[in-house]
Amino acid sequence: MDYTPEEMLAIAQKFDTTGTINEIKPLGPGFINDTFIVKTEGEGDRKYILQRKNHLIFPDVPGMMKNIELVTGHIRRKVIAEGGDPLREVLTVTERKPGTMTEDEKKDPAGHLYFKDANGNFWAMCIFIEGSVTYEKADTPELCYKGGQGIGKFQARLSDFTTPLNETIKGFHNIRWRFTQWEETLKRDAAGRVKDLAEEISWIESRKDEMLDFWKKVEDGTIPTRVTHNDTKISNILFDQKGDVLCVIDLDTCMSSTSLNDFGDAIRSYTNTGAEDDKNLDNVSMSLEMFDAYTRGYMSMRKGNLTAAEIENLAFSARYITYEQVLRFLMDYIDGDRYYKTAYPGHNLVRTHAQYKLLRSIEDQYEAMKATVMKYAE
Repeated sequence: MDYTPEEMLAIAQKFDTTGTINEIKPLGPGFINDTFIVKTEGEGDRKYILQRKNHLIFPDVPGMMKNIELVTGHIRRKVIAEGGDPLREVLTVTERKPGTMTEDEKKDPAGHLYFKDANGNFWAMCIFIEGSVTYEKADTPELCYKGGQGIGKFQARLSDFTTPLNETIKGFHNIRWRFTQWEETLKRDAAGRVKDLAEEISWIESRKDEMLDFWKKVEDGTIPTRVTHNDTKISNILFDQKGDVLCVIDLDTCMSSTSLNDFGDAIRSYTNTGAEDDKNLDNVSMSLEMFDAYTRGYMSMRKGNLTAAEIENLAFSARYITYEQVLRFLMDYIDGDRYYKTAYPGHNLVRTHAQYKLLRSIEDQYEAMKATVMKYAE
């Protein structure tokens, strides 16, 4: 649904900005949320990020925004105590103008953090961090190292965070829940494709027990529950002009789980020598050089506050998350391509094969990965 400039201005004015709003422009492709840059002028003028949150992906936007407030508040206190700049080293959510809130919104614990318009769409705003730099791909060991530092610092600052967070996406990275979905998907066979996928289905079935064994350690507390970002690609880290990490952004998926999820997801993203949907499987492998660089950066921030069980399972988390992505792409293909956007027929099957090739490469180098983790854990 498109909004007129007047409607966009009225939405932006619900939030407590400095100065007078004089420009609102789209920012980025908007794969999940619709994002806009808001410019103001006058005393204390600055830029803001305005987002229409996708409540189909995030059905509990108020819970999501409360998570963000709790997490950023905790980090902000750490930054201030360290003598850092809280306007640059942590995301700053812009609250609602008190005079624009209804009585019901005032009663909502997260009502000051979002605006719900007449169409049922949710909006939120944060301060734009000037002079920041982002990267779309971690294509050098140096950038991998910095990315590991960024996620490691984010987790380290939250290592003593104990407040339960809302589950904004049901079963995210919970392989037991994914297997329930898997069985339902196979039974439904919505697109009639199961008959042609015996080999791919065997990939999933042959690894179920080891994946459940890992997840049992999370369920029984052997691996502790912490704050997880759940989308640790390099583009979700802001850097300054010198190349140093400023902060982690895009906190919509922050929830409570094992922090190993974030490590595994980063390795899946950073170390792949090919594309996630590469048709030429010869391109796809896990770069041990990139793994070493990311792990070195990550452990430089985390080794002092990880448990022995977390360190022991750190390398396996890359297998776990990559396997889960193979499973999700294959499920979506079987189900008729309903979740992921596809560019052509069979796109999800191409993704499945490419991620499986990456998984096999990770499995082949698993002992070296474990040795690398232990080297930087000492």
